[in-house]
Amino acid sequence: MVLKRKVAFVDLTKEKAVIEEIPVELRKRHLGGRGLNWYYLYNNIPPDADPLGEENIFAVGSGLLSGFPALGAGRTQISAKSPITGGVGDSNMGGAFAPQLKYAGFDHIIVRGRAKRPVYILVKDGEIEIRGAEHLWGMDTHETQKAIREEIEDDRAESMVIGRAGENRVVFANVMNGIKNAGGRSGLGAVMGSKNLKAITASGAVDVEVHDPENLLRYALEVDKKARSTKWAKTLGRLGTPLLYDVSYTTGFIGTMNWQYNTPGEEGSPLEAENLEKYGMKMVACIGCSVHCRHRVKIREGKNAGLTTEGPEYAAAGAFGTGVGVYDWESVIKGNAECNKWGVDIISMGTTVAWAFELYQRGYITDKDTFGLKLEWGDEDAVLGLARMIVEREGIGNILAEGFKKAAEHFGEETLYYANQTKNHPNLLTDERGIPSFALGIATSTRGADHLRSRPGIDLFQLPEDVLESIYGHKIISDFTAYETKGIMVWWHELLYNIVDSLGICKFQTVFNSANSPKFEDYIPLIKYATGIELTKQQLMEIAERNYTIERLFNTINGFSRKDDYPPERYFREETKRGLPFMKGRKLDRERYEKMLDEYYRQHGWDENGIPTEETLARLGIEKPKVSFPVIEKTADAKRG
Repeated sequence: MVLKRKVAFVDLTKEKAVIEEIPVELRKRHLGGRGLNWYYLYNNIPPDADPLGEENIFAVGSGLLSGFPALGAGRTQISAKSPITGGVGDSNMGGAFAPQLKYAGFDHIIVRGRAKRPVYILVKDGEIEIRGAEHLWGMDTHETQKAIREEIEDDRAESMVIGRAGENRVVFANVMNGIKNAGGRSGLGAVMGSKNLKAITASGAVDVEVHDPENLLRYALEVDKKARSTKWAKTLGRLGTPLLYDVSYTTGFIGTMNWQYNTPGEEGSPLEAENLEKYGMKMVACIGCSVHCRHRVKIREGKNAGLTTEGPEYAAAGAFGTGVGVYDWESVIKGNAECNKWGVDIISMGTTVAWAFELYQRGYITDKDTFGLKLEWGDEDAVLGLARMIVEREGIGNILAEGFKKAAEHFGEETLYYANQTKNHPNLLTDERGIPSFALGIATSTRGADHLRSRPGIDLFQLPEDVLESIYGHKIISDFTAYETKGIMVWWHELLYNIVDSLGICKFQTVFNSANSPKFEDYIPLIKYATGIELTKQQLMEIAERNYTIERLFNTINGFSRKDDYPPERYFREETKRGLPFMKGRKLDRERYEKMLDEYYRQHGWDENGIPTEETLARLGIEKPKVSFPVIEKTADAKRG
């Protein structure tokens, strides 16, 4: 066994840190990344902790395989109690931070408290240093990373940073690395801002031991070839995630004008993926990935001439496109670039702005509220203007920066009907009314409305049922408009994506949008050759079930139950108005949805209210929370800069 990796517990209030080796037994129960983050948070965050208070804990996790040559294994997991939902706050970030953290000598950094001044944490060659960041406060995310590299004289250092949105504690502020790598969901940038933590920087050259290097390299190349050979990966490497837009808008499941429509129809054709190629410079990738799914783009003429950035992704086409009635790639590119510099979640921003536009349309918001800014569909300047007001908390932006529920206290409780959210967490600009499995996935996700915790993308392919049974181990109805068996499908993807996040590999290189991509059994040799831990498929699925149930318990402790596992009420009341014949005129059937939710709970071993049963907790070996944060008072000071 070669696992001798470390975790640093940092108390910003005391400016002290203690370093421990991560027990191998914890690895066998949780792996790393997301799984191990939530072990630490579940055992250390009090139920009544204020998400923006000192008792909240901010966890950074490198996946068990992050930094190894396999399936885009460069992912970073960041976690805390969410200021949006009051429950699980969790986000997965691409780029190169996690490998650099590992090379700096650590797999996890667990932060609590609040610094008396703006600071950043420097993690370098096995040591922790807390440095003043007063000179960095106010900088955007790009400026901050550049300034830190110059300050520590290390061009290879990687930083995860906040921008103006995090400093201003906008509840959907994010954490950024590089130009566009975003820990976007759950408002974790606001948590960093509340701790006066501007950045965490990793740098170093600590050796990472490998159990069986020769076989790891051989098998990694083999499984990488399998992933790259799929049609999904090949198309992704040419068009990036905007390829999903073409299917969404032509079929009729993309939120348009705040979900008043489910597609813009032909009007939306300018946002087709191939039209983005006009701005393309090249396709680039996260560290350790051979797919190259991200665009590097440049606007060469017009009012935004010279703007060079990375992205935009499919989410941006909804956030700054269909959601607000704008059908122009240059507007989307500009909005995407600004959000990345501000350090704000583009999905949450887009959904919040679209909500405000509909409230303006219906008279809940007036010109007086907006200082004369007219929130009219299709006005790209109004979209960007309102977004900037939110980031800077100016006027009505200060209200919207608090999230839907608090904003509705100002606009009227009835306005929540028009907010596309679950657990107060804004949804991606897709429309799930005609796809029950997708609707269940966004509703039951532990971090609130979400397309990356359980979405069974392959449900749309209507594969032969014998193929589906070979994947899921259960009989699954092929028809994606069905409700029956879809609870099982969502459950299976929850477990798969938890393992992916805990290993630090990329979801796009698993069974997400390709049935032929790697899955549970393909990860077992990677784990063995990298670490020496030998697991069966069943054991791997049990680890995922344990990790996911801990997240569910964290939400349960914080007041969540069945009442919070429903998609937006609009989905049950209003039919889709557009789209292909099989998608037009659809809404969710409440009775069938309830049965699907019951099926999902049974699969997890939870009771009818969605609470894990005592039998399930015993089977998974989950105990009541127990404090595992070390006694920092007895440790030496962290280095102080």
